[in-house]
Amino acid sequence: MLDPRAPRLKPALAAGTPLGAVWFTLGSVALVEVARRAAPDLVVIDMQHGLFDRLTLEAAVAAAAAPTLVRTRDDHAASIGEALDAGADGVLVPLVETGEAAAAVAAACRYPPAGRRSGGGIRPLGDFAAHAAHANEGVVAGVMIETAAGVAAAAAIAGSGVDLVFVGTGDLALSLGDAPGGEAHRAACRAVLEACRAAGVACGAFAMSADDAAARIAEGFTLSVVTSDMGLFEDAARAAVARFAEAATPPRRPRRAKRAGR
Repeated sequence: MLDPRAPRLKPALAAGTPLGAVWFTLGSVALVEVARRAAPDLVVIDMQHGLFDRLTLEAAVAAAAAPTLVRTRDDHAASIGEALDAGADGVLVPLVETGEAAAAVAAACRYPPAGRRSGGGIRPLGDFAAHAAHANEGVVAGVMIETAAGVAAAAAIAGSGVDLVFVGTGDLALSLGDAPGGEAHRAACRAVLEACRAAGVACGAFAMSADDAAARIAEGFTLSVVTSDMGLFEDAARAAVARFAEAATPPRRPRRAKRAGR
């Protein structure tokens, strides 16, 4: 959980420290707790496409020893507030397409007078005066560029006051009508990265594997996704079923040669 007096994620992003995230969608708090044994740099809890609800979100943030980002359901201030009230280090707000929308996200992440975040939440109220005094400097306001319109507005988005711009590569491919890794897709990802560099803002990008994530870091992105709970389970299940099928198939017996006259 975020310690506003000693934030870990925001300084790492500002320093350009390469970060690998584990992404959770299945709604299992137990899996988040198991993953902490691997000591990931970062955990992402997906409220947009994942199976988490408000209670499991609170529990998952508590179970994750690593800094935690929450991909919110949408850009509403209430969705951002519930993630931050749960103790997350910051948010990833999906489908941001304008500088104005990004600025609204930044404002929703910060208490007045710097922003318009509402005060409350079980965890912040434990010592709200201390929390409110430091939270604005510790919370990460992150937005996702996932469409051609977002790419076109990348400079305005990066310069809006957010701390992180994250490329949602899958939805971006759909928006562009290009396969992930295609020429137009690669050019769009580079354009977002360059806009973030010009603005001095951290830039991340989704990846489907550890190798893909490492390639993103080599390209200059600060943050990428090493693996996901669903991907890990599917890969492990396929491998186990394949191993069993191979091991359990009885060897073929050689046919006996026919005797002469038969």
